[in-house]
Amino acid sequence: MTREEFIAELKGKSYSYEIEGNKIVVTNKGYITLDYITSLPPGVEFRNEGIVYLRSLKSIPPGVEFKNGGNVNLESLIRGWMMYWEGNIEGIDPNRLLNAMIKQGVFER
Repeated sequence: MTREEFIAELKGKSYSYEIEGNKIVVTNKGYITLDYITSLPPGVEFRNEGIVYLRSLKSIPPGVEFKNGGNVNLESLIRGWMMYWEGNIEGIDPNRLLNAMIKQGVFER
């Protein structure tokens, strides 16, 4: 998915966002549901206050970050919610672990 396509998707759902340099920062006050998106462009940062639903996502490029205020649903990648993923490490925030995995290219395809 291109940056332009992602921005069009956000606008179509009336989700607020900002452009900060090369980043698209999703700043919506609540949750984000982008269930039918299968890829994201690099440089997306979720900074919304709630959960993020990305159930159909097939890959995540490095440069995507989850700094949202809730859980992340990655059904196609980990079969559910990051918070309940069996690979979590006790004492480490699930979104912090997710971001480290993304940075390492674990979800690239």
